[in-house]
Amino acid sequence: MASLQAGTATVDITPRLGCHMCGYFTDRLADHIHDPLHAKALALSDGETTIGLVICDLIVVPAAVVDVAKARIHELVGVPPENVLIAGTHTHTGPAIRGALGTPMEEGYGEAIAPKIADAFAMAVRKMQPAQMAFASGDCREEVHNRRWHMKDGSVQMNPGYLNPDAVEPAGPTDPQLGLLVLRTPERQPIAALANLGLHYVGSSQGTWISADYFAAFGQALQRCAGAELLAVMANGCFGDINNCDFSRPARQETHPYSAIERVANVVAAEAWKAWNLLREEDFQSEVDLGARLELVPFKARCPSAEELAQAKALYEAEGKPADADWLYARELVLLSDDPAEWEVPIHAMRIGDLGLVGLPGEVFTEIGLDIKARSPFAQTMNLGLANDSVGYVATDKALDEGSYETKLCRHVRAPKGTEKLWADTAVRLLGEVR
Repeated sequence: MASLQAGTATVDITPRLGCHMCGYFTDRLADHIHDPLHAKALALSDGETTIGLVICDLIVVPAAVVDVAKARIHELVGVPPENVLIAGTHTHTGPAIRGALGTPMEEGYGEAIAPKIADAFAMAVRKMQPAQMAFASGDCREEVHNRRWHMKDGSVQMNPGYLNPDAVEPAGPTDPQLGLLVLRTPERQPIAALANLGLHYVGSSQGTWISADYFAAFGQALQRCAGAELLAVMANGCFGDINNCDFSRPARQETHPYSAIERVANVVAAEAWKAWNLLREEDFQSEVDLGARLELVPFKARCPSAEELAQAKALYEAEGKPADADWLYARELVLLSDDPAEWEVPIHAMRIGDLGLVGLPGEVFTEIGLDIKARSPFAQTMNLGLANDSVGYVATDKALDEGSYETKLCRHVRAPKGTEKLWADTAVRLLGEVR
């Protein structure tokens, strides 16, 4: 095993104005670019094994795009597909790389950026230099809140509103851990920082402006803290039931459309900078074992019953076609009736020394990620959501019984009961295999 090497690269993947934007119930067309979108790549080598990741400022990165990008990476630099993790951040102000609810897919965008994602990783490989790594963690409990609440009527509701007298308590936990991987040269110059936090997104009132959301603002803030240029990446975690809205308190007053994004980014970057500066010199290692394992597991999607599909078709085909929630969900059932009912999805595990990384292909509920962390054989573990594909929301079995938005059947909500155990057990086993 040789000494660790690390390389980074960034490629612009900003779409054109007029593109469809995904993340709301209704379609939006981009009419301004507030900040560009990027594919940010980090490559690592121990002399024998090269691994790495590409984090993209997209709501998801579909398997079709991932597969093309990984094949191109293998062609360019010889790194096998199982050694590269490609994930989205989940910004809701990016292009509709996949259609959902009232938003059609932006045709051609995924095909256009697949080679750009590959280029980013290939350039990172070619820029590798001697490196040292260390990892740490912080606590961002003020910025992560479970958005599902038990109500007085016995139901569970997403986003019940601030100080709602009918809201009793959150229906699930949070994971406030901010994971941090720091890479520097032997001369102590920063190369990269990979952060990981389970937080859905922050958002802006400018819904038709392209933006990478707080994920990019975090990177800018951390670079300001460090006083140096480095690749500063925020990878999302298990965030399916998490946002930054504290419904037990009054809503914050925002001073401008991006003030929430900037504020959260500053808070999280400050916590990352604190954790970074609490590291000791002996925490930085240059002799580091690397490894990766990727396994395809079955995904038996929930499907509408014959009765549910008949009712959906009747509403969908009715005259007038009102674009309300009932009609949109009826349309979803009609559309997914033509989709596959069973396929395979990737569960990914990586090792960077005593740090474990898990890639999960969806908007995974927090409890699932906490279970993986609790059973991981590594000193610290980062769970990366939306990795290598996305099947949409992956709720716990308990949440599927409770209901609400994250469990309502549609094209991006099809995970059946048993998914939480299968994915968590597989992730823990793969972590053991790379350990």
